[in-house]
Amino acid sequence: MPIESGHRASDSPYVARVWWGRTSGTGRMTSVASSTWELVFWTDGGVVHAGVRGPETSASTAEITGDSEAFGIAFAHGTSMPRLPIAELVDGELEMSRVTARTFALGGDEWEIPGMDDAEALVQRLVRDGVIVRDPMVDEVVWGGIARVGARSVQRRVAAATGLTQGAIRQIERARLAAMLLGEGAEPLDVVHRCGYYDQPHLARSLQRFIGRTATQLRQGDADDDVLSLLYKPEDADGP
Repeated sequence: MPIESGHRASDSPYVARVWWGRTSGTGRMTSVASSTWELVFWTDGGVVHAGVRGPETSASTAEITGDSEAFGIAFAHGTSMPRLPIAELVDGELEMSRVTARTFALGGDEWEIPGMDDAEALVQRLVRDGVIVRDPMVDEVVWGGIARVGARSVQRRVAAATGLTQGAIRQIERARLAAMLLGEGAEPLDVVHRCGYYDQPHLARSLQRFIGRTATQLRQGDADDDVLSLLYKPEDADGP
């Protein structure tokens, strides 16, 4: 199954990453766990779709049955939609009902479907209209910052903005980092030490749960009939 994909970082504090993908033929794809929610647009059978995809807390397998294209905006931790509690979309998604070849409906209004180069312009408009908001403390504490509020307040705000706990976010991001390092040829024992796992069995369990691969499989690359979804190292995740 041929698959093409790409992604780029963003200078918007609301956006973690902008990505695109294209598949042809049939096969299987392993969707790796993700701690962020996304606004996704895709074309299947010539029909344009749009939806909100929540965080994924474990790896899953999807069947690819034809040609499709997809484009997505992955939002930074702390970015949320007040009218749509993200906790209700963990391990799920909501497809929008009013979508045309050029527009989609969100927050009671119609918006033009963006491309890779103008994703941030759409996000800015959504922010101005109050569809999207941001709690900067959440992104800070997720990556190890110190909050000036109590622990319970931190937990509530992280859960409200991301649908996940701090612990769950860090486990997912650590596994994604470990998978990237192994894919680049790092030895499993080195990954254990760099990412803060207890030992190699701990690393193996994490990879199986969040990535759907063993360390050996990641070092060898994808099989032709079962590829990984887009995997990238978060900009702020240089360690555990």
